[in-house]
Amino acid sequence: MSVSKMNRKNRCAVVDTIIKFFAFAGPRKKDLYKGIAWAFADAFFQGLQIAALYVVLKDIVFQSVTPATAWISFGLMLAGMAGTIAAKAASMIFQIQGSFAMCADHRIRMADRMRYMPMGYFNSNSLGRITATVTTTMEDIQDMASNVLCRIISGVVHGAVITLILTAMDFRIGMIALSGELIFLAANRQMQALFKKISPARMAAKTALVAAVLEYVQGMDVVRSVHQSAEARKTIDRAISDCQGQNAALELAFLPFFTIQTLVLKVTSLAMALAAVLFYLNSTMSLPLCLLIQVSAFIIFSQMETAGSVSALLRTIDLSLDQVQQIYQIPVMDETGCKITPDTMDIRAENLVFSYGGKRIIDDVGFEIPAGRTVAIVGPSGGGKTTLCNLIARFWDPDSGAVYLGGHNLTSYSLDSLMPHFSMVFQRVYLFNDTIGNNIGFGCPGAGPAAIRKAAEKACCHEFIKALPQGYDTLVGEGGATLSGGERQRISIARAIFKDAPVIILDEATANVDPENESLLRAAIGELTRDKTVIMIAHKLKTVRHADRIWVLDKGRIIEQGPHDRLMAQGGLYAEFIGIREKSAGWKI
Repeated sequence: MSVSKMNRKNRCAVVDTIIKFFAFAGPRKKDLYKGIAWAFADAFFQGLQIAALYVVLKDIVFQSVTPATAWISFGLMLAGMAGTIAAKAASMIFQIQGSFAMCADHRIRMADRMRYMPMGYFNSNSLGRITATVTTTMEDIQDMASNVLCRIISGVVHGAVITLILTAMDFRIGMIALSGELIFLAANRQMQALFKKISPARMAAKTALVAAVLEYVQGMDVVRSVHQSAEARKTIDRAISDCQGQNAALELAFLPFFTIQTLVLKVTSLAMALAAVLFYLNSTMSLPLCLLIQVSAFIIFSQMETAGSVSALLRTIDLSLDQVQQIYQIPVMDETGCKITPDTMDIRAENLVFSYGGKRIIDDVGFEIPAGRTVAIVGPSGGGKTTLCNLIARFWDPDSGAVYLGGHNLTSYSLDSLMPHFSMVFQRVYLFNDTIGNNIGFGCPGAGPAAIRKAAEKACCHEFIKALPQGYDTLVGEGGATLSGGERQRISIARAIFKDAPVIILDEATANVDPENESLLRAAIGELTRDKTVIMIAHKLKTVRHADRIWVLDKGRIIEQGPHDRLMAQGGLYAEFIGIREKSAGWKI
């Protein structure tokens, strides 16, 4: 084992967490350092109050109280109290300032990083885990991390300062205080070791609870439609019960350590008071010092006691920091790309292979799509159609093989220079909880209302938008909940028209819509795809029969390709499917 590893192993968990936290704080640690510096000042000013008390007691005992004594004592006490108030306020201000700024920086950084992660990450990690990290986990760090660490540091510093003062006054009393503090720290270290073992289960239960709540809320329509509210409640009830149980178990496990820590400090205070009396009776300690210790023995460890109680939260902070770091450790797709402007919009693929969850989805696929042509992809559900489109748009990277745009491998592009060339319209449309106008102009905040209206007119949605009470300023609700499916679909097409990308990918954009909306959508898609390179997944013959080329994709391979008439003449799977499409529920074109 290397020396550095041995040092890390033997190093106190508290120190490890503090080092990790300040590394996490980045440039914001300057404010946090200032908060700790003011905590040091607070310990000094509290020491002044003890000094003021000693001055008064000394002169009272020797009956030498004078106005000067009173003023000196009053001055020291006033300086100590004023300094303590000011130091505490300054420390809290810098803690809050640093914590909120630090967490805002990390939330923005995580959001930026997610833009460049492969879509497979979001499919293999629950929405609850991501949501828990960005919200509750970051809130734990924001609300308690700096406060807890500053309390711990100030508690230790306060204890050290008081011990030094006591040692300067009487070496024996100082050693008693030091012995108690060392026993206190040993008990705290054992508590940290226990926390390290049992806190991951609490964190997992907390994350599972967020996931269960999200799933319950998002699936409410399905739950009600099948009349299974009671059954669906069982999952969320189990998650709540598990989280409650883990929290209770954690608190009960710490209770003995909290008791021991408090008992150690109280016994140490009692020992100091008794020792002072014995030393005075043996004529080895002055009466003023003995009285000072009697008065202050039970209050000088107050901050250390507070530090011990909040130190139980250190492992929660440590796990929270690790959970955020897990997002930063996910590989991004834009590590080596550069800004490229292709001369043409030709798309080509060679030997594409892609697997997901141990299953091969795309198996040695190659193709060419000249600029301005339309390709329709048909085939059975699960055949790889959507996956192939995701590879073409570089939502995922292939396991092997490559996709080229304008002769350049997609991995050669930075995502910021690649994505402007693609617009995608999905079967499942998502609109942001914003105005209709902002949803259409999403990605271009400076867009004027005239350009947004023009895109809406082309997408055949201007009329229904105009009829709304606030028109283009109408809020659509989360996910576009206040609009019908056809209206949401047309707004998504307007968004794609507004973007005006040269390559359009349509993933069953007209599926599951009523006939009236379908005719409007078809007109909107006609405007969207005019003079564009188009790749479409569809399930209706009239949608694909006029495509320049049709690919039949089955089990991850293109088994047939060509125009509609040629494929029908071949009498293969495509022709067979056209003949039985109304009977085959598993196939889609």
